[in-house]
Amino acid sequence: MREAVIVSTARTPIGRAYRGAFNNLDAPTMGGHAIRAAVERAGLEAGAIEDCIMGAALQQGSTGFNIGRQAALAAGLPTSVSGMSIDRQCSSGMMAIATAAKQVIDDHMGPIVAGGLEQISLVQNDHANQFRAVDPRLQDMHPHLHMPMIDTAETVAKRYGVARDVQDAYGLQSQMRTAAAQQAGRFDDEIIPVAADKIVVNRETGEQSIEPVTLAKDEGNRPDTNLDGLAGLKPVRPGGVITAGNASQLSDGAAALVVMEAGEAARRGLEPLGALRGFAVAGVAPEEMGIGPVVAIPRLLERSGMTMAEIDLWEVNEAFAAQLVHCRDTLGIPSERLNVSGGAISIGHPY
Repeated sequence: MREAVIVSTARTPIGRAYRGAFNNLDAPTMGGHAIRAAVERAGLEAGAIEDCIMGAALQQGSTGFNIGRQAALAAGLPTSVSGMSIDRQCSSGMMAIATAAKQVIDDHMGPIVAGGLEQISLVQNDHANQFRAVDPRLQDMHPHLHMPMIDTAETVAKRYGVARDVQDAYGLQSQMRTAAAQQAGRFDDEIIPVAADKIVVNRETGEQSIEPVTLAKDEGNRPDTNLDGLAGLKPVRPGGVITAGNASQLSDGAAALVVMEAGEAARRGLEPLGALRGFAVAGVAPEEMGIGPVVAIPRLLERSGMTMAEIDLWEVNEAFAAQLVHCRDTLGIPSERLNVSGGAISIGHPY
């Protein structure tokens, strides 16, 4: 039986959107940094890659026009390497990797680069194309379809009884775990330093200037976070429970890995980092965005013939503490095995 394995991985640091190091870095170039590093770390010639699949949730502007292909070319891969872009919103990068695995197993493809990127600074702004973004007929069928994510988190918190203090406690835990991970150098091997020309705006005059920077670690962590500070934050919605302290950050960044068939990896003398054994999806009501793992995880475990207890390490979407806590408690995931180095609240969330 054919098996898809991961033989290398690389990512940029995650920069804060709008004011961070990558606020002026074109998406193809940013993605190209991660792709090039992943291929080099695998010890492969660029021409050995057969396809490049990148996920992105906001595919327009800098991340439009088949960003997968553009990023591959920006990485220096030859024009013989094809490219594809995938959108499954927050799990776009994961879907890209799952698709690569399917192509390796079912289509007998050679090495594939897969991953994800998001350039929120350059895409989610005043230039975003919102022309006829809402279909009124569809809106009548599903009134909550275009509900802002903050409001979906408020819905989850209220509907499933996730209190503000519980969310804040989780937000603090995320920050502390990321601080400890950075201090221990846990991210160092996966990150590649990236140089960029950052736009700096003078707060008093509004004048812009360019500052050359090199980012070597994620910008989002706030190691001085404490519960009193979190409790003092004003909710985004009046009377709500979602704050800047228990929600994820908007971020810019890219990650890529190389997937190939296990037999080919052995022939090339490459030691796999891991294997992709399964993938499952599940839909939930639009107003409950973020709780899909409650349905998808049991489905995947059942298909794989595994139990919750057999999983040693969990990574679950951390868009909001409200949905993460609900997923954790409903599924019974031990806290010490979940997002052990923090997540989107503390590291950043490039969708």
